[in-house]
Amino acid sequence: MKKRICDYVDSQAALYRQIALEIHAKPEVSNHEFFACERLSSQMKAEGFVVRVDVAGHRTGFTACYQSPKPGPVLVFLAEYDALAGLGHGCGHNLFGPTSCLAAAALRQVIDEVGGEVRVYGTPGEEGGENGSAKGSFVRKGFFRDADAALCVHPGDQYVATTRSLACAPVDIEFWGRPAHAASAPEKGINALDALILTYNGINALRQHVTEDVRIHGIITSGGQAPNIVPEYAAGKFFLRAATAPGLENVYQRVEAIVAGAAAMTGAKGRMQPSQNRVENTVPTPAFDAVYARNFQLLGRDLGVSDTKVGIGSSDVGNVSQVIPTIQPTICITDGPTPWHSEASKAASCSEKGLASIALGAKALAMTALDLILDPDLLHTIQADHAQRVAAQSAD
Repeated sequence: MKKRICDYVDSQAALYRQIALEIHAKPEVSNHEFFACERLSSQMKAEGFVVRVDVAGHRTGFTACYQSPKPGPVLVFLAEYDALAGLGHGCGHNLFGPTSCLAAAALRQVIDEVGGEVRVYGTPGEEGGENGSAKGSFVRKGFFRDADAALCVHPGDQYVATTRSLACAPVDIEFWGRPAHAASAPEKGINALDALILTYNGINALRQHVTEDVRIHGIITSGGQAPNIVPEYAAGKFFLRAATAPGLENVYQRVEAIVAGAAAMTGAKGRMQPSQNRVENTVPTPAFDAVYARNFQLLGRDLGVSDTKVGIGSSDVGNVSQVIPTIQPTICITDGPTPWHSEASKAASCSEKGLASIALGAKALAMTALDLILDPDLLHTIQADHAQRVAAQSAD
């Protein structure tokens, strides 16, 4: 059956490479991935899947499901296809979506014999933005409630097992004051920009007194209309990050206190609220990655292990990893270390090596999913490993 999976991937690889190039040529940001959503979802419909578009509150989200007549586990392939604002596909998501879709289509070729259900969840806005980080919505609305495991691979500059990532709370911070002529009647004004700057400086002071995993960074998006008018409105966007959900909640509350303090000092009205879904930290399940590594080795590649103890970024795959076992190994699309979210990674995302990663990743993912179906004890071991690691994280 693994040979049949690989043969199917090879027979369809050219089509999925073309889809990846088409998505690369038409980059779309969060909540606007209309072309990518239609291209991938229509392809899954052609593969015999039941497709729904506009799901989980995301107009460019989709589900594609194929259920075997025999009972068995429900396995979900995660698909990303959003681009970066101003850059395009500098994170390889034009490859990510086609890889997961091809893996699901390949597994469908044998699933009637072994039982179970295969799904693809098209999740918009992994990079954030308008209605971003859709996996959080999919989790909250119960799309993983009956699922047994989730799989995907992410383009990178090496072959590495699933790594940890930081939890992230994207927030908008706003202040409302009172306008006045800055020269003739400044005493009549309440300066919203002063409140925001006090907040910015308060966050800078907070950085001295947090654990090493915490990252806080932001920008001022609105600071007034004219120098001779006391700013009546000021706003900023900030990302709060930490290694675990409890740690992030602690940081969130401390920044909220800074906002309240700045409002009290200036007399402005302040507000801090989420700007999109909160992104949870990724909980790796090594027993799951080990299955992928064995299949990857069958395909002639060795999978490394990351030396990152905490995580260097954030991904909403973390939201999924909090509720079911999830893998997201990195698959190499470059010839050496490459800065991500750059012109170099954008070029790699449509390179020959990048396009070749689609078939390689699809085979490894589908073969791994097949192992979970054929060996219920293995799946139970992975689920137990996952549950233990999630619980240990909560205890921390």
